[in-house]
Parts: sequence; C-alpha cells; structure tokens
Amino acid sequence: MLTILRLLFAIILASMLCVTTWASLRCPLFAVPHDVFTHPWFIATMFDTYWGFTTFFVWVAYKQTAWPARVAWFVAIMFLGNIAMAAYCLRELGHAPAGTPLADVLTRRDNATGWLGPVLAAFGVAVVLGAAL
Repeated sequence: MLTILRLLFAIILASMLCVTTWASLRCPLFAVPHDVFTHPWFIATMFDTYWGFTTFFVWVAYKQTAWPARVAWFVAIMFLGNIAMAAYCLRELGHAPAGTPLADVLTRRDNATGWLGPVLAAFGVAVVLGAAL
C-alpha cells in the first residue's frame, strides 16, 4: 500500500508542477480576467479548494507538534496547494520503512521542524509576492 501511495503522490506532485509551469508560461498568476474572477463557480471552486487545504492542514497540525513546522506547512499549503500537500505526503511516506502499517504513517507524530516545510513556505511566498509585483 505504501508503494501505491508513493506513486500516487509522486504523480500528483509531477502533474501539478507541470500544469502550474505550463499555466505560468502562458498567463501571469494574477491576470485572471474579471469575468472569471467574479464568476459564481470560480468563487465556489476557490472556497472548496481552500477549505480542502484547511482540512488537510488540520491533519498536518496534528502530526507536526512543533509550532514552527505547523506555521511553515500552513503557509506552504495555502500558497502552493496540492504541490505542498503531495510533498508532505511523500515526506511522510519516505520516513516509513517497508512493511509499516498505513495507520502508523497516518498517526505518527513528529516534533522536528525539518527543512521541507520552511523551504516550500518560502518558495510559496516568493512565488505569490513575485507574481503580485
């Protein structure tokens, strides 16, 4: 099961990086036309997306017991979305030795901040600030 999940999240991460790069090369991040930005389904999709990010973050906040890690992952998830979420899942799956029960991966808590969350948070902030300028 862990191998299937590693493959799934690697595909999610790779596809999100590809589609985000493709979109960025064709249109600036904040150049969404007013008609799209104010469309009810765009607004509903944004609410759905960010509540989904928040739901995922609740699980991350449970697993990460250090506040710096929680803050970094919150920023990374809110700014990078599924890119950060897939990276987090790959990180967690990467720490699991072969044969580890999935329940242990899902519930294992970590009191270290690590480097991935802060790096992704800084990258997310840089992308958003750079796009806003």
